Amino acid sequence: MFQTIGHTFELMKMSWRVLMLDRELIFFPVMSVLALVVLALAIFLGGLAGGGFETGEEGGVSGGGLALVLVMAFASSFIVIFFNAALVAAALERLRGGDPNVASGLKAASAHIPQILAWALVTTVVTLILQILRDRGGIAGQVASWIGGVAWSLATFFVIPLLVAEGIGPFEAIRRSSSLLRQTWGRQVAASFGFGIVTFGAIAVAVLVGVLLGAVHPLLGLAVGIPLVGLAWATVTALEGIFKAALYDFAIGKDPHGFDRNVLQNAYHPQAGGGLRGIV
Repeated sequence: MFQTIGHTFELMKMSWRVLMLDRELIFFPVMSVLALVVLALAIFLGGLAGGGFETGEEGGVSGGGLALVLVMAFASSFIVIFFNAALVAAALERLRGGDPNVASGLKAASAHIPQILAWALVTTVVTLILQILRDRGGIAGQVASWIGGVAWSLATFFVIPLLVAEGIGPFEAIRRSSSLLRQTWGRQVAASFGFGIVTFGAIAVAVLVGVLLGAVHPLLGLAVGIPLVGLAWATVTALEGIFKAALYDFAIGKDPHGFDRNVLQNAYHPQAGGGLRGIV
């Protein structure tokens, strides 16, 4: 397991070198957050204007409020998936010898709007089911929800690369991604664990800088700390998108530019003919 995590960190270093060639990839996570903020404001103002925040007859959420929650959940899923798709598409362009930019990533994601909408609907339904299970199932429901969430995230690890690279529908993408999982589950667990460590570390350092500067002056700490936390999160998110794109390309038999094939082979143990067993 530790050897696998070691390979994961080696691949992270390679992802960093690729990111340094296309620093604009960081803008995709940033645009995602900005779009979510705009969505939240629009939903909030719409709810106030339409009375969607009023309680129902028995003190519960009104029908309008429930509709707003569902719209918010679906729209949020679409925004996150769209900008992740743009990030992965731009990363794939670089890994295949191209020179991507923000416009090319957005264009590639926009070409697959139907697939992204369908995937957003699927993820929204699954998320709501897990949430209901967690809220109403007691301790057993919470455990089942957690296990289900982990299994879902692993089984759908390659869905976004499959959507933007092959233009297939969400259920076929789930099948293909799940097929990859059966061959690479240990590596995907290590990847998730490794990026979790890096995300925590990067944000912790940014927060520490903000706290230290806050000791000088609270406004200085906030002015520097908040952007640093955002930059740390956006950077790690961009690295994860590049990482995922590279592993996907290698899995289908390609040699992603900027990545050491030997490290990828040690991490994935492909067949002699390239690609991974179980990819199709």
